[in-house]
Amino acid sequence: MPKDPKSNKRNSRANNRYASSGSKRRNPNSPKHINVASRSNRYASSNRPSQKEHGLGGEQIEGRQAVRELLLGQRRKIREIWIASDIEASPVIEDILDLARDQRVQVMNVSRRELEREARSEAPQGVLAKADSIEETLLADLLVESRDTPLLLVAIDGVTDPGNLGAILRCCDGAGVDAVILPRHRAVHITPTVAKSSAGAIEYLNMCVVGGLPSALAEMKQSGVFIVGLDDAAEKSIFDIGEFAKGSICLVLGAEGAGMSRLARERCDLLVNIPMLGSLSSLNVSVAAALATYEIVRSRRGNE
Repeated sequence: MPKDPKSNKRNSRANNRYASSGSKRRNPNSPKHINVASRSNRYASSNRPSQKEHGLGGEQIEGRQAVRELLLGQRRKIREIWIASDIEASPVIEDILDLARDQRVQVMNVSRRELEREARSEAPQGVLAKADSIEETLLADLLVESRDTPLLLVAIDGVTDPGNLGAILRCCDGAGVDAVILPRHRAVHITPTVAKSSAGAIEYLNMCVVGGLPSALAEMKQSGVFIVGLDDAAEKSIFDIGEFAKGSICLVLGAEGAGMSRLARERCDLLVNIPMLGSLSSLNVSVAAALATYEIVRSRRGNE
């Protein structure tokens, strides 16, 4: 029988997507990926937190771009994908179907009402996926395995808004951040809204969940990481980082309004602000994250 030309077109597009994705991840400026499956034996015993104690979430992904990146990332098992039966055809939907077919992921056509009843974000865009949870990177592994290369880390202190966290993760991926550190308590982790707001960045970033952020900052300092905190009241500005950007550095972001906790602030080697030249006194935390991470990247390139 003759081959379906539309099928060939879809397969070609999917192959091109895989090729472009692989090329992107081989970029020498991309963050270091820690292989969680080959960690050292010191975490194989009771010293390693149990799966019930930790976890980032991310079992349900909603939104077209987030589901597409889930398929492209290929870092965790995808159990099934739901697509609204009345969804309009688009290049992104075709990509999702092509990639799911190539990876033998079950695709279920369901009514929009059923899909929206299952969804946990405001606008799932007619697509959701169910997958294994995102496995976190242990901070100790990150510090040990990356000693030869300066790290760019971002620690998030008390951010509870999922839209803000998703936007922060998206800018961290763009800036080549090596890992994001999240406190286990009093902070949002990977919800469907976070995944959607991140536009799929959760599939590529290393993320660490720590019991207490101040103690994690102290551990980083012992490993030679310079800790910089964003603080509206700081005397120095983000443009004064300069030479400190050469080595491993961790940027600490506080919650909007409250800012960093007192203990996290005390662990910082340097406090900096983002100059506000207009009438307002501060920026949204995700915007501040974007400006600060890219200023560190710019400073590093200037020091090369």
